[in-house]
Amino acid sequence: MPVAKKPKKVGSWQAVGAVLAHCRKQARLTQEQLAELANLHVDTVASIEQGRLALQPDRAEQFDELLGTGGVLAVLVAKLPVRERIVQFAQGLVDHEQEAVCILSYQTQMVPGLLQTKEYCLAAFDSRYPALGSETAEQWVNARMERQLIWQRDRPPVGHFVLEESILRRQVGGPEVMREQIRQILEYTEPIHMSVQIMPMDRMPHAGLAGPMTLLETPEHERLVYLEVQRASFLVEDPDEVSDYHLKYGMLRSQALSTTESIRLLKELLGD
Repeated sequence: MPVAKKPKKVGSWQAVGAVLAHCRKQARLTQEQLAELANLHVDTVASIEQGRLALQPDRAEQFDELLGTGGVLAVLVAKLPVRERIVQFAQGLVDHEQEAVCILSYQTQMVPGLLQTKEYCLAAFDSRYPALGSETAEQWVNARMERQLIWQRDRPPVGHFVLEESILRRQVGGPEVMREQIRQILEYTEPIHMSVQIMPMDRMPHAGLAGPMTLLETPEHERLVYLEVQRASFLVEDPDEVSDYHLKYGMLRSQALSTTESIRLLKELLGD
């Protein structure tokens, strides 16, 4: 006797997206029309409706107002279990990036997304297990490239990056992809508001052995810290904890190669 297949589990964000899509259709709006009203890209609305992008609480309130749903979406998002709501912090980082006045980033495994070339980014997503699938990978790559538009703002944020030397020696995508990636990092060292420092592999003592971190400052001068490991990520908002991370980052900057020495190492890796 054949064993009945279990129904495919619908994720929380897929359910939220389905409710959003239903409310939008009830309001007789297309995705394009809702995106225009909310001042969003249509792909963002599509991603939320498909459950690939978390619906942020403030965005849920905005959609409730635009669609006349009486707070249904905001309540739905607020009632999600804590484990599910953690996922939205990754999008929370992106939201804060878009208006941040300062971004400080220490990375241990990969070139940070805000500095990646498209080829490096695609190679990184191709290395994920389980596999993403080509369509999803392409969507994620495009979304990451859009994030980099912050450097083209009229008043771009101050950006500083401390990268482990091992990141530059790992051949993600192969030698030519890495060469282009290193060239792009060098280009990002040219604007006066941006700088990069490399942490040598043999450097001890080392203040960053506990892992990567991204520090952000909002236009209201609120300071936040984003932490990520595997598929878990969250924002630190407590002022005392944030202060500790800033002290740690300051020590990392003092331990890493200077900006001049870092540029020299980058050029050496290129053979220039």
